[in-house]
Amino acid sequence: MTLPPTPHLANDCFLRACLRQPTEYTPLWLMRQAGRYLPEYNATRARAGSFMGLATNPDYACEVTLQPLQRYALDAAILFSDILTVPDAMGLGLSFAAGEGPRFAHPVRTEADVARLEVPDLDKLRYVFDAVRTIRKALESTDADGRRVGRVPLIGFSGSPWTLACYMVEGSGSDDYRLVKSMAYARPDLMHRILSVTADAVAAYLNAQIDAGAQAVMVFDSWGGVLEHRAFETFSLAYTRRVVSQLKRQAEGRQVPVIVFTKGGGLWLEQIAACGADVVGLDWTCDLATARRRIDDRVALQGNIDPMVLFAPPEAVAAEARAVLDAFGNPARADGRFGGHVFNLGHGINQHTPPEHVQALVETVHTHSRSLRQQA
Repeated sequence: MTLPPTPHLANDCFLRACLRQPTEYTPLWLMRQAGRYLPEYNATRARAGSFMGLATNPDYACEVTLQPLQRYALDAAILFSDILTVPDAMGLGLSFAAGEGPRFAHPVRTEADVARLEVPDLDKLRYVFDAVRTIRKALESTDADGRRVGRVPLIGFSGSPWTLACYMVEGSGSDDYRLVKSMAYARPDLMHRILSVTADAVAAYLNAQIDAGAQAVMVFDSWGGVLEHRAFETFSLAYTRRVVSQLKRQAEGRQVPVIVFTKGGGLWLEQIAACGADVVGLDWTCDLATARRRIDDRVALQGNIDPMVLFAPPEAVAAEARAVLDAFGNPARADGRFGGHVFNLGHGINQHTPPEHVQALVETVHTHSRSLRQQA
């Protein structure tokens, strides 16, 4: 079921920045903004009984998605889910042991394992699409004229084919990626089949999120940066490109921006920027001013403050946020075009982050970015 058209968003600054359109300030959201650093999240997770109990219940997923928006003036919500939902639907048996992270009961390591892989029945992921619909409804209200008004846009997401393959082959997180890299070098035919099936599954999954109401989507290539420089194109970027080429780019009468984030991907910035996405996410190792010059505002940029900055005193957090904004500069260009900048962390927020420091970040980004536009 597709939602009826929403005529208005009270705050569409994030969408406009993604599409390199003028904005009054730099919009902000945070990777893992719904997470363990918030006491209210921990309370909801305790009620759910487990991480998967939380992620597979649309009402709980909605509750935790909205929690950071109730604390902070963030410019987008992001669906609460996990990047490993797709391989779980493929039958790999996802579980989360306390303090250990994700683990698959049936990793993909043999020729027979690979041959069995296929794009899963999306009905197995209905809980995700139900969560998207529930969140969209919760974000909407009715204005004085009786119109449905959305508070902020909702971002859907998936892991990239390469990142999912890392977990699928290793069976869990890894320090050295020995098993998945060994397969890539020794049996590239098997690795390409894993990545092909997974890319088509990810594209179908993201399109279903868009049909359910996601107003932007993001591909997390969390482990692309661990690849050798030639292997990155072969095993990561080629399949991210395959995903992006299949995505729906219009829904509900507006464009649906696509964000691609490769941790450690600064070396390949130009190639990533040419993959078809609207926005390229950067980790904290990239200088935004240099990155903007390298791509000449052909896409928008997202990022990229170091999450560890948030452990410094609020005044230091504010100073670092201003430095990131100054590095990007005013989105308006002398030639009349606009660049796009979405402020974010260079990776996910740490679970021990003091919530009040996040408040300092949000306030500084909005205030200082407004002043930068006024100085032009």
